[in-house]
Amino acid sequence: MAYQALARRYRSRAFDEVIGQEPIARTLQNAIASNRVAHAYLFCGTRGVGKTTSARIFAKALNGGSPEVDEAIMQGRDTDTIEIDAASNTGVDNVRELISNAAYRPLRGKYKIYIIDEVHMLSTAAFNALLKTMEEPPEHVKFILCTTDPQKVPPTIQSRCQRFDFRNIPTSRIAEHLTSVVKSEGLAAEPELVFQVARLGNGSMRDALSLLDRLMAVGEKKLTMKLLTELLGLPDRELVGVLIDSLADGLPGPALARADELLQRGISIDLLLDSLLQRLRDLMVMAACGVDTPLVELSDASRQGEASRATKFDAAGLVHMIALCENVQRAAKSSSVPRALLDALIVRLALTEKLADVTAVVTGRAGVTTAKK
Repeated sequence: MAYQALARRYRSRAFDEVIGQEPIARTLQNAIASNRVAHAYLFCGTRGVGKTTSARIFAKALNGGSPEVDEAIMQGRDTDTIEIDAASNTGVDNVRELISNAAYRPLRGKYKIYIIDEVHMLSTAAFNALLKTMEEPPEHVKFILCTTDPQKVPPTIQSRCQRFDFRNIPTSRIAEHLTSVVKSEGLAAEPELVFQVARLGNGSMRDALSLLDRLMAVGEKKLTMKLLTELLGLPDRELVGVLIDSLADGLPGPALARADELLQRGISIDLLLDSLLQRLRDLMVMAACGVDTPLVELSDASRQGEASRATKFDAAGLVHMIALCENVQRAAKSSSVPRALLDALIVRLALTEKLADVTAVVTGRAGVTTAKK
């Protein structure tokens, strides 16, 4: 058999398997149980958070019964559950065909269910044609509209739907699922690797599973952080940590050496600054909210290390450092000498407190600065 991607093989098949969207799953289940199923739904959210999967599970709960029908619905090939990709069927003629077929009763299920993915891609004329059917739909027709950009869905359409907003899936929940997938595949993985893959998914289970698929394709029996950094060309996390430690200690020389080492490994200046910004942001939030704050998503091992590092900074200083990094990142994109800007930034970050002292003397606030120390 042909290889099936992890994102498809480990796709949720029932409401109790939906990860990160439990309130929506419960609401849909209760609607069926209480016989209060609306004629149209609008599922909103970023990619890979379960919109289409939930639409199929909902359709299966409404129309399923036999294993054959259930499988057909989950694979998107059921005769009564029609899936339409609005991105490639944007025209009014496509919607008119849908409307004309909606008049016919379902062949074997209770409802004829239309799942329209990326519905915001429909043309204005297509939306107008769809609106006529949604205003007074046949009793046997249900619509489930999915979109990553709800702002582009006309208010006239939205007002005729029950809207559900799918949130980004927490990193910890993605990591839990990835751990079970790795185990099911008969492999091993470093806990830090699993958490970093989950974090790189940016709230999308599908993106995280796709990245895990790439790592597994290498053929290693154990997935490691080294494999991840080599495959994606990411900055070495420990080396970035040493760089930040040098900044905290006010040592521009070692900080420049660590930055150069990262660049010599093939890391771009933009990617290095991205990584630095992310790490400084985590430290800033920890300094402001405490090391156990849920606003920072880290594995237990990484949290311990960052908690110790956060004690070397104060929140105000980190805010300043983040602003400096962001300014240089924008300037470096159009500069003919981005390396000079990066090196100047590293030195400035390492000398931030000393520069602040000089500024205090010039502005006559040296006493205030001394008192702070």
